[in-house]
Amino acid sequence: MSAIDATDRRILTLLDEDARMPTAMIAMRLGLARGTVQTRLERLRESGMLRRHSARISPAALGRPVGASVQVELDQHQIGEAVEALANIPEVLECFAPAGSTDLLLRVVAKDPDDLYRVSEEIRLCPGINRTSTSLFLREVIPYRVTALLAAGE
Repeated sequence: MSAIDATDRRILTLLDEDARMPTAMIAMRLGLARGTVQTRLERLRESGMLRRHSARISPAALGRPVGASVQVELDQHQIGEAVEALANIPEVLECFAPAGSTDLLLRVVAKDPDDLYRVSEEIRLCPGINRTSTSLFLREVIPYRVTALLAAGE
């Protein structure tokens, strides 16, 4: 990823407040030319700095209000097969490879507790997965945000 400057930070701060803000509105609010904003947004997209648009959709709006994290212990020789199988489970929103004793950490969603059990079983039955541990999210207390990082600078 490339470095961002103060103008990029201003653009990203507005998008963090309202991800659907039109380019023309960003340009007007920041006193920039529309072409300048468009060029910068395209560069930020190409560099991978902007998340995909689907990240804005609430799983609850899709009938999946129950969220959980699933810690996965797996056979290291089958990590590729495990990740490929996990990627085919729609309820698996994210998969991380953390440092520490957990091999993979998943963020999953479900319709209700019974459905979460089904999703957990589907995960557990993926090739190479030896054990899972599921923790239910009771409430989101700090939603995903980056505004504080943008304000903090480099």
